[in-house]
Amino acid sequence: MVFARGDVSGHDDQTLEHHASASNITIVSWDGDRDPGNPYNWSLSKKWTLTALAAFTTFITMMNGTIITVAHEAINAEFNISDASFPHSYWPVTSWAVGGGCFSLLILPLMEDFGVRWVFLTTYLCFICFVIPQAVAQNFATLVVTRFFAGGCVAILANTSATVIGNVWDSEKARNVPVSLYIVTYLAGSSIGPVIGAPIYYYLSWRWIGYLQLIWYGALFPMYFFLFKECRGIAILAHRAKALRKDGKLAYTQHEIDSEGTSMLKIVARSASRPIVLFFTESVVFVSTLWSAFTVGTLYLFTQSVEQVFAGLYDWTPAQAGYVQSAIVVGEILGWIVTLFSGKLYFDSASRNTEVPGEPIPEARLYLAIVGDLPWIAPAIGLAMVGGGSVIVVTGISDYVVDAYSKYAASAIGIIACGENTFSAFLPLAAMSMYSTLGFNWASTLLAFISLALSLAPILFVVWGKQIRARSPFMKEAMLEKRRKSIDSV
Repeated sequence: MVFARGDVSGHDDQTLEHHASASNITIVSWDGDRDPGNPYNWSLSKKWTLTALAAFTTFITMMNGTIITVAHEAINAEFNISDASFPHSYWPVTSWAVGGGCFSLLILPLMEDFGVRWVFLTTYLCFICFVIPQAVAQNFATLVVTRFFAGGCVAILANTSATVIGNVWDSEKARNVPVSLYIVTYLAGSSIGPVIGAPIYYYLSWRWIGYLQLIWYGALFPMYFFLFKECRGIAILAHRAKALRKDGKLAYTQHEIDSEGTSMLKIVARSASRPIVLFFTESVVFVSTLWSAFTVGTLYLFTQSVEQVFAGLYDWTPAQAGYVQSAIVVGEILGWIVTLFSGKLYFDSASRNTEVPGEPIPEARLYLAIVGDLPWIAPAIGLAMVGGGSVIVVTGISDYVVDAYSKYAASAIGIIACGENTFSAFLPLAAMSMYSTLGFNWASTLLAFISLALSLAPILFVVWGKQIRARSPFMKEAMLEKRRKSIDSV
């Protein structure tokens, strides 16, 4: 999961064109604070249309990752796969999540210089192409390999959707609801996969899970083509510069000038290395990655363990067990409603901030996350509480890291997203062995103990957050930047 604040300094520029002092190059920028072409100045209806499309896309494409889990028995029978000693039937989901992690680190950096619209539409078409083999695969290897690329496409689509929010909403308060909406659709999309797949598998066949996905993804493409507008500031300005060059003017955007001569290899190396450096040198990023990754990974683990538990205790079929996961989705929606109130706690903390007076304290994002961890201590209380806790935790982590790391937030969130994909890929592979060896009660208790240990993280961050930020060069720079902006605004 990746969230970006946006890539334009829209309100800082005062003219559409001004000439560089040392040359006749025209630097193309916004035509003042109220330039109607600046996405920050779009109407609320236009902003919400794009935000709703982004959230909806995240929801329906994330569903692709888990929707076939309910059909593992039929897939095993057709391709002669056995789960007797190891859950081989989960490899299609593992490859899907691994693809998401790889594409997030290696492919996404190359797309930062392109417009959102065409990246989105092109990736969406590629995704549809990789859904086709999921329905018609004649061997298990085809299913596993093509889902790797499908997962990679979904990672790009999800990141693009998150970028939309940063591109059209220009303040923390304005982004509060859109960001939480994105996160709940990101999580609920994965959780609802088995719920949607169960009736399709029960009444039709496992291949129809792929056929119906192909139909609805294809049917939605015209809607995206006509409604999904370009909202990346640098792309809009680049289009203006290109139009001026056609008229004979030597016009470029500042971004085009700054990025001139930078090879794609350097872009990938820089973008892939910084998240890794942050992971191993920043305690906040390290702990947040483990915390969020375990939370998301456990949701994927439930696609395996729920069936195992309900089949063992109540003789339910995989399709019937798939319906049970709707409780997680209900909990995630309730958790989203709770996170809407966390914004007030965060913004109210500005009055107590002694570092940057008037600015909210980053650790205030974690107040509800402390409570959100509690349901994990007793997972038997209900899957709905687990779903609610997951949304509260992941939202708190994402908001906190973005606020604490500022300009380095994309790298920090990038490694967290990679961790989430890694845990989603491999943690569920342990479900069968864990629940068979430890039993239903002790297996869930083990998850509860791990969650209990991780639940100490927000408490430590809230209590010693100021000291931690003082020792971190990355967070210290972010605080200095906030202080400068606060002074400039006075």
